[in-house]
Amino acid sequence: MKRLLGISVGFALLSVAAFAETWSGTVIDSMCGGKGKDLATHTRQCALTCAKSGFGLVTADGKFVKFDEEGNAKALAALKASTKDKDLKATVSGTLKDDVIQVDSITLSE
Repeated sequence: MKRLLGISVGFALLSVAAFAETWSGTVIDSMCGGKGKDLATHTRQCALTCAKSGFGLVTADGKFVKFDEEGNAKALAALKASTKDKDLKATVSGTLKDDVIQVDSITLSE
């Protein structure tokens, strides 16, 4: 019985992971994200200063997609740990729901 339960849980986790997507783009605070800021010159310090507005990702096609609350916390931690000052490129994995990325992980490029 325990083995069957373990197998069922394993399949359930795999099916959830199958829906996860990956995006590449530039992390920016929500305050600046919708204003057409020059992403190459937008600074980490600006993003940290405006952290209360939340974060999102500007994709290659110029679309700004917000992060969920957990994603905001992960983005803030990644920005604080980063030594990069500008051009905050990142890879984000998660699920898109109602135009918001429910972030599983975020990795800033150094």
